[in-house]
Amino acid sequence: MEPVFVIWSNEELDWEKWKDAFADCGPVPEDKLYEMMSELNDQYLGDERMNLDVNVGAPILLIADLGLWDGRHTGYREIPSGNLRDCLYSELDGVTWYVDRQGDFRMDGYHHDGHNHYLYRKFRPGISDEAREVFLETIMGHTMNRDDLERVTCRLGDDIARIYGFQLPETTKTHRRCGHER
Repeated sequence: MEPVFVIWSNEELDWEKWKDAFADCGPVPEDKLYEMMSELNDQYLGDERMNLDVNVGAPILLIADLGLWDGRHTGYREIPSGNLRDCLYSELDGVTWYVDRQGDFRMDGYHHDGHNHYLYRKFRPGISDEAREVFLETIMGHTMNRDDLERVTCRLGDDIARIYGFQLPETTKTHRRCGHER
């Protein structure tokens, strides 16, 4: 998915975009440039965690498309806190957290075995435990579609857009507002 708004990334750090931050450092050996950019960028991740210290009113569901040594796999896990900041943790080598054109909060990342793609959603208010279980089975059974996703969960891009003050593109026909959006 194409990002509408990038929250944080440690991929493709470009000295031309960062050199003003180090203008007072004087000449810097080339082998030290990337290290300095990475350290400062990592500090910015802490800032983004503070910015996203917001509870969305429901557990957050992470739906994963994983690239592993033995092929692609699907999985999920819940972030019980329902706090957006708790999504900004990864052990991958390179990651980008962003909101896409459909208003979905995502993370794309890479590691030595391949690329992982995460989609973060929250469960709709009033969804029964049975409906949740059936939905989770569609994830693991590789049968989940966009209608299933919209019927049981809500996008998080609306919450993030309010925090950062950006506008999402027009909602799609399949997007349904969540009852607990602020």
